[in-house]
Amino acid sequence: MRTCKGGIVLILTSLCLSGCATSALDMAPESADRPWTPTTTTNGEIIAGARAESDTSGGYVLPANSALAFVAAPPAVDSGKAYSLPELIDLAESSNPETRIAWNDARKVALAAGIAESTYLPRITATAIGGYQGSDGRDSALGTNFNSNGSASGTVSAISLEWLLFDFGERAAVVDAAKQASVISNIAFTEVHQQVIYNVALAFYAHAAAQGRLITATQSLKNALIVQDAAADRYKHGFGTVMETAQSRQATAQANLTLVQATGGVEDAYLALITAVGISPLTKIRVADVSDRKLSPAIAPSVESIITSSLARRPDVLSAYAAQKASLANVRAAHAEFMPKIFVSANGSYNSGGLDVTGLPSVGQQPSTVNINGNRLGGAVFVGVTIPLYDGGIRNARLAQARAESDSADARLTRVREDAVRQIVFADNALHTSLSAYAASQSLAAAAQTTFDAALAAYRSGVGSITDLTLAESQLLQAKNASTDAYSTALSAAATLALSTGTLGTAPQ
Repeated sequence: MRTCKGGIVLILTSLCLSGCATSALDMAPESADRPWTPTTTTNGEIIAGARAESDTSGGYVLPANSALAFVAAPPAVDSGKAYSLPELIDLAESSNPETRIAWNDARKVALAAGIAESTYLPRITATAIGGYQGSDGRDSALGTNFNSNGSASGTVSAISLEWLLFDFGERAAVVDAAKQASVISNIAFTEVHQQVIYNVALAFYAHAAAQGRLITATQSLKNALIVQDAAADRYKHGFGTVMETAQSRQATAQANLTLVQATGGVEDAYLALITAVGISPLTKIRVADVSDRKLSPAIAPSVESIITSSLARRPDVLSAYAAQKASLANVRAAHAEFMPKIFVSANGSYNSGGLDVTGLPSVGQQPSTVNINGNRLGGAVFVGVTIPLYDGGIRNARLAQARAESDSADARLTRVREDAVRQIVFADNALHTSLSAYAASQSLAAAAQTTFDAALAAYRSGVGSITDLTLAESQLLQAKNASTDAYSTALSAAATLALSTGTLGTAPQ
């Protein structure tokens, strides 16, 4: 009967525990087509693990947490200063969150290498425990009943030492792999900084191009107004027509629309630049002009002269090489698993009391057998050897895995080097093409300016048509925009080549 009751209690307990697990579904939304209504604090913070009664009036809108309703303050900048590209890059390297994240990642991996090195040191553990035992019962023997009540207490203090003395190079290989991982992380830290420099440079050049388009659009509107005045003057003196006047006004309206679009483009480019720097979008900062920089196809180096040195410093190649060395260390560590290990172990203890126990409770450790009876002081030192005999093929499988990873690391290094060469050649071609395009666009802009000036003079003299003049005006705007874009593209291509060669450590030169 007692066994039956015990079984019933066990079943009921199991049902209660299973009910506790499934009751966590109350934290999820009630259904797929109804909004989730969380329970919140007075300031709107969502309380984890709690769900309020479903309320569909607000739709799928989350509650506002007032603790998050703030925007980071803009950094301290000099409002009267026009920031150059190197100064913006300095600001980015100190303010961009990506650089801090990469720094913390490198620190974490370095600490992992330190943890691996600590395996050379002994492990010393101290344990102290006190206990109390009590019993209350009634026994009978030969028709005589008597009580068997009793209590006991005691304490034990123990200290133990474990030290792996020799393992045929397994720890050394693990430490080597951990250090290579730290090298990879440090390379990634440098690569993040290079990428930040590159992003800021591209955004800076794009902003400069947007500013150039704005200047061109402003001048184009002035030209359109000049044409409109000329058409009005011709019409006033009886030489022009209503069609010519209407066409000139249409060209002015088109130029005004282009100016509005160019103004919006500058604002978008400024926001993109601030985003690349990594500071608050509310920051107001003046950006220096870069249009006075001279460009020539002669500044581009020969690709054959830079590939070899580039492969020796590119972050991805260096990372792949460090990963290859780490994989070789992992192979050595897997080999060492087949070898014996020599260790030393020591412990000392002091017992006091009269507890009758067979094990010393512990947290996260294998308890040692202890009987606390009386007072005693003891200690022991052991030197031993462990020899792996059979583990079901686990060590062989791990060794095969390590060898496969090492082979893949070799292949990845080869692939990274080949990809690097392709990227360098592609970036070099893009730079030469963009420099040539910039030179051609300058000639085009100069020719378009000459054509517009001639068409305007001819129209004012009465020998030219409004159609030719508006066409020349439109072509002049396109030619100047093409020159501005080609200039920005050439600077961006130079930054891309510097990044692909691993030399983008500061502002592009």
